[in-house]
Amino acid sequence: MAFKEYDVFVIGTGTAGKTVAYDCAAEGMKVAIADNREFGGTCSQRGCDPKKVLVGFTEAIHLSENLKGNGITSIPKIDWRDVQKFKSKFTDAVPAATERDLRKAGISMYHQSPKFLDDNTLSVEGKTVKAKKIVIATGQKPMELKIPGRDYLKISDDFFELEKLPENMVFVGAGYIGMEFAHIAARCGVKVTVIEFSDRPLGPFEADIVQHLTKASEEIGIKFIFNAKVTEVAKLQKNYRVLYDKNGKKDSVDTRMVFNTAGRVPAIDELDLEKGNVAFEKGGVSVNEFLQNTTNKSVYACGDVAASGSLPLTPTSSQEARVVSLNIRNGNNTKMDFPPVPSVVFTIPQLAAIGMTEDEAKEKGYNYEVEYKSVPQWFNAKRVNDKIYAYKTIVDKDRDIVLGAHIIASGAGEMINLFVLAICGKLTTESLKAMIFAYPTWGNDIKGMV
Repeated sequence: MAFKEYDVFVIGTGTAGKTVAYDCAAEGMKVAIADNREFGGTCSQRGCDPKKVLVGFTEAIHLSENLKGNGITSIPKIDWRDVQKFKSKFTDAVPAATERDLRKAGISMYHQSPKFLDDNTLSVEGKTVKAKKIVIATGQKPMELKIPGRDYLKISDDFFELEKLPENMVFVGAGYIGMEFAHIAARCGVKVTVIEFSDRPLGPFEADIVQHLTKASEEIGIKFIFNAKVTEVAKLQKNYRVLYDKNGKKDSVDTRMVFNTAGRVPAIDELDLEKGNVAFEKGGVSVNEFLQNTTNKSVYACGDVAASGSLPLTPTSSQEARVVSLNIRNGNNTKMDFPPVPSVVFTIPQLAAIGMTEDEAKEKGYNYEVEYKSVPQWFNAKRVNDKIYAYKTIVDKDRDIVLGAHIIASGAGEMINLFVLAICGKLTTESLKAMIFAYPTWGNDIKGMV
């Protein structure tokens, strides 16, 4: 039987995988791409984009609630079915459009997760294919909670497909996904409980800023159960019972729906990496500075599945894909050099961060200065009656540059991008203060934060 042979075979059709495939095809290489789900990846269909669409409706509710009695006479009501129809305008066309564009670029497509047979050979759709270079860009998937009743747990994908919202929900895990969905559900009238293993939400973020988000969450009716380990999910007649241990004591909460938002793990278990001599670790496919696998030099990895040390975010996936693409086409001449990466939690208010926390600055021995303030009296918060607005900045006193910025505000996601420019450009605080920004804007406020 004749093998199909390719110069490059890409596994995964998300941001990272598509970028590599298009670049290599444009260079005249024979390229194939495969996915075991709808083409287009997580971000555009069941992640960042549809989530932000749903958040938009809750922003309208939040603003109306803030201004009720100050010109707004009633709070708009959410029609969840119409919300889902609107969201579908952004997601439904993605798979067909992705396949159309790949076909136009001359890229062969496979609708199955390949399995490695050896270093350069894959089995996919019952066919055997060989490739000079193989790119793993399969992203991440929800981490399975190995507890009795885990089959009753829903995941983030299911949230996006809900035809109607239940009276109550439980989210197991208070990371990005748990917090964002909890806020969407709560502002749509759902009684929400979040069970978290640690003592607060969003562990990697600056604790001083997160406490403001915890308060804001509780004020919209979200109940937190911290320091609790979920041990079982039991099916009742209509509800589910979520059993957990907290401080050595057993307890439970009944709910109509339970979501596993405890985290995500690299999607590599279907690939038979061992047969391909592909090294992997807890963080994903093991890679060197060129994003090349450490044991199989024909393999590269990029995006959330790569154990590169970067944050699992769409912008970093794009950057890694660019590096992999260059190294496949030109030889290993481009190293992955990560600039400071901003993170945003799209709750209301938004929580945004870039650079070091105070603990990290202390651990690395910087001579630093911290400014931490709650400023709901500043104009941008006051004009929309926002009660929560705070920031924490860490500045290197020796060089007068920003080491880290942490903000909670309605406009935090846009504000943090200005701190990206400041940190990447190594701008001094004096030069920031000397700049003239448009006023009154959220961006202008950063001059008062340093």
